[in-house]
Amino acid sequence: MKLGSKPDSFQTDGDHIRYVATELATDIVVNVGDVKFYCHKFPLLSKSARLQKLVATSNDENGDELHIQDIPGGPGAFEICAKFCYGMTVTLNAYNVVAARCAAEYLEMYETVEKGNLIYKIDVFLNSSIFRSWKDSITVLQSTKSLLPWSEELKVVSRSLDSIASKASIDTSMVEWSYTYNRKKLPSENGNSPQWNGVRKQQTVPKDWWVEDLCELRIDLYKRVITTIKTKGRVSGDVIGEALNAYTMRRLPGFSKGMIPNNDIVKYRSLVETIVWLLPAEKGTVSCSFLLRLLRAAILLDCGETERNELMRRISQQLPEATVTDLLIRAPAEEATIYDVDIVHNLVASFMTHISQTDPVKKEFLESTRSPKFGPDASKVLVAKLIDGYLAEIARDPNLPVSKFVNLAEIVSSVSRPCHDGLYRGIDMYLKEHPGISKSERKRICRLMDCKKLSAEACMHAVQNERLPLRVVVQVLFFEQARATTSSGSSTPDLPGSIRALLPGGSH
Repeated sequence: MKLGSKPDSFQTDGDHIRYVATELATDIVVNVGDVKFYCHKFPLLSKSARLQKLVATSNDENGDELHIQDIPGGPGAFEICAKFCYGMTVTLNAYNVVAARCAAEYLEMYETVEKGNLIYKIDVFLNSSIFRSWKDSITVLQSTKSLLPWSEELKVVSRSLDSIASKASIDTSMVEWSYTYNRKKLPSENGNSPQWNGVRKQQTVPKDWWVEDLCELRIDLYKRVITTIKTKGRVSGDVIGEALNAYTMRRLPGFSKGMIPNNDIVKYRSLVETIVWLLPAEKGTVSCSFLLRLLRAAILLDCGETERNELMRRISQQLPEATVTDLLIRAPAEEATIYDVDIVHNLVASFMTHISQTDPVKKEFLESTRSPKFGPDASKVLVAKLIDGYLAEIARDPNLPVSKFVNLAEIVSSVSRPCHDGLYRGIDMYLKEHPGISKSERKRICRLMDCKKLSAEACMHAVQNERLPLRVVVQVLFFEQARATTSSGSSTPDLPGSIRALLPGGSH
């Protein structure tokens, strides 16, 4: 917005002197920070009650020189106010309007001093233009940071927050303003849709259209924006979750790769703790993978116990969604093991406790109304298979104690799963990487596995596996023979002759 019509006659003499170039000599010097403004009393005092009082209370010797070191926005904001007083052309925009508004308040440029004063004009500009614009509202909010507490007391911050939150909460069919959206384009957006037929249809605005633009905000302002959006109650938890995911990816370098920066630890710790605090209450609004990456970051950044416990609680409830890669959290530097097995142990224990405490009526309802994939019993099977895969990965660690391997496997040992091939792979890998363990320890590990639940392929591998105790090999042979007899009516399974000779009763 442009104010005034007279040409800009402010001139610069070096870095610290500004003066008004007119035929009339200046009669007042205003010191703002390290800049001296040589101006005229009449235009300034006619619009600023504060300058009137400062001149009136100054002694005779220094009445022509004022010092205002604490004006918000500094010399730049004072110059905008001074140009307005002179009627010179000044352009207000989203980048300078808050500084000008705070400076005008400091200078007491009220309507009671002169009609159509600067405060009134700026407020009209904010209401009629700035707060009607999506991106200008964000820019204004960002600019308030350096102008506290003035911007807060003048409610510019709260009005910016409400403007942004209201726009983010609006029905997407009513979104008409410009926004950033860096998602992969749909075929219809590229004109490649088979239904396109050369007729451009109006594109549907995605529900998370606002997510990218808010990633530009610092974490303290971002927290207030998301909190305000949540308070309005019109944006789903899924979209809030997507926003938190996008913000963390953008603002925490290395997050997607499970790493964190070595600098600004306090800053990034605050970021992670805030994201955890902002997580929607509803289960499933963010992925388990995202939660596990947050937990990994929280550990590396030494976040508070409250945040870590909250993440553990949430992850345990969504554990069936996790992948083995998600669970591979590095152990602390002082630990001998590669991975933090204790965390996974605690997650699985918490999951099993949560499942066992589920109300029977609710459990039946879940089974009847939701996909079998997410039913309590099916969830336990998924977690058991997940741990089987995890065991196969951590088994490669030469420093992993037998006790940790066995204790983790035993948590899910009560879960009936149709196949134990995954568990066998973990056991075999552990035996391969730890050839020095005792005979009793080998037996202890192998007792985790039910030989009856090995596939034919796994059985073929097991009966030739020299790392397994002989008793286990015999069990595998026996059960494989029984299975072959049941399925084909043959007296012996289809095994090589050397192995068939070891079966009960010898070669047939």
